[in-house]
Amino acid sequence: MSINASQSGTFKVGGDITVNRLGFGAMRVTGPGIWDEPKDRAEALRTLKRLPELGVNFIDTADSYGPGTSEELLREALHPYKDLLIATKGGLVRPGPDNWVPLGRPEYLRQAVQLSLRRLKMERIDLWQLHRIDPKTPREEQFGVIADMQKEGLIRHVGLSEVSIKEIEAAQKFFNVATVQNRYNLIDRTSEDVLDYCTKNNIGFIPWFPLAAGDLAKPGSVLDSVAHKMNATPSQIALAWVLKRSPVMLPIPGTGKVKHLEENVATAAITLSDDDFRALGEAGRKAA
Repeated sequence: MSINASQSGTFKVGGDITVNRLGFGAMRVTGPGIWDEPKDRAEALRTLKRLPELGVNFIDTADSYGPGTSEELLREALHPYKDLLIATKGGLVRPGPDNWVPLGRPEYLRQAVQLSLRRLKMERIDLWQLHRIDPKTPREEQFGVIADMQKEGLIRHVGLSEVSIKEIEAAQKFFNVATVQNRYNLIDRTSEDVLDYCTKNNIGFIPWFPLAAGDLAKPGSVLDSVAHKMNATPSQIALAWVLKRSPVMLPIPGTGKVKHLEENVATAAITLSDDDFRALGEAGRKAA
């Protein structure tokens, strides 16, 4: 059977851009520490070029991945982005590998958008996300310049990352929040309330680190037994659970290798029973 991300179902980002729910995170196509060029550049490019062939039409990146490297590789591999939603983020600076510092001054956010447009070779970013709200800059100033850039046509839809419900509601006074990207997986449900809010309000929820299963993947565990029963890997089952959790869920597992990409996309064909879904959810909550 051919694998295709369309088997995961669809979601309309911002109410008007239809994507297959199983997407791709382009963080791992960079080097160690999410810094500079990947060790195997040719394989990273092959991985990106494979995405449309597998029906993956929602790709998430950020200006800080590299920094700049991920966006540049996406342009090289996929421009002119036929039927693809390339979402990017801004608001973090990178002093070095594995080092991330929020910077939300309005002039910096504007510069970030303009540089992303240049690197991606776009006239407008269809989904631009604030990577973090900078605690050192009034959030109203950050939201204000984003709203300005949306009015100017530089950005089509706006998303937020690592936010609370209160922060989403504060942002909604400036623009419609199309997506929220918070850490969420089988064993990390810290953002459960945010996910429920997004589900209720039809806001796309992009869970980062969606494959995490921790000790749940041990032999003899619920996850292990479901994986054996479904002839799948534990990470595929963990991802299938995330997909089933909400119709607004847009998981973006990332990799720099074609084989791993194909394994992730094959998850779209896995349908968990309600009983297995409940059992996995309970086990994940206990493991948290």
